[in-house]
Amino acid sequence: MKKNLNIVASVEARMGSSRLPGKVLKNIGEIDMLTLLIKRLKKSKLLDDIVVATSSKKGDNLISDWCKKNNIACYRGSEEDVLDRVVKAHEYMNTDLIVEITGDCPLTDPEIIDLGIETFLVNNVDVVTNCGNYLTWPLGQYVQVFPLELLQKVNLDIKDPVVHEHVSLYFYENPEKYKLLEIIAPEIWRYPNYRLVLDYEEDYELHKQIYNYLYPIYGNYFKLSNIIELIANNNELLKIVESCEERVPRK
Repeated sequence: MKKNLNIVASVEARMGSSRLPGKVLKNIGEIDMLTLLIKRLKKSKLLDDIVVATSSKKGDNLISDWCKKNNIACYRGSEEDVLDRVVKAHEYMNTDLIVEITGDCPLTDPEIIDLGIETFLVNNVDVVTNCGNYLTWPLGQYVQVFPLELLQKVNLDIKDPVVHEHVSLYFYENPEKYKLLEIIAPEIWRYPNYRLVLDYEEDYELHKQIYNYLYPIYGNYFKLSNIIELIANNNELLKIVESCEERVPRK
């Protein structure tokens, strides 16, 4: 099925978040958020490798050091030009097929990653996504899959700074140029009002509570279905993040 493609996930991560500084290395249980995310991504059956794409700023030495300690590939580039940073990270990895992940989604379910990759491989499309123009999944359970060569062209041809800040935004804003396939969540996962992204202190508190509930049962590899069941049975959990506003665009 993979046709000798090198399929690599890039995790965009930096320490300089204005809302929740250092969020990717905040502790959750006995590990940090980035460790949790990478552990979960490694459960994917279709990923060949993972690269962390961080900035060259001094503050992100902590992320680079984390990568060295954990034997994870790391590429450092522009803090502001995230598009260029991601493209160069994948050129460094000799990637054919990009799976774009953001570091503020540490509860990403590897089954959804594999669903995105498999959907791309069996369809004649340019982009597969579950977080494009039709949001049907919980916030923070994102997968985006597209060839490196498409992103390279956007990086070279488009100078709009907004496009360079939001890596895949150009694909969604120009659907006439691309064969874009959006994965609609099956009913059991269709909870777009569930907020599982790490942007605010309240998000951090929710992540800790979810982890503390589910880790003793499943370890680090609980599924989205486990999270949904937990929230459905504990309505007060979503109240923790009800005041948090989602960033737009989030690509």
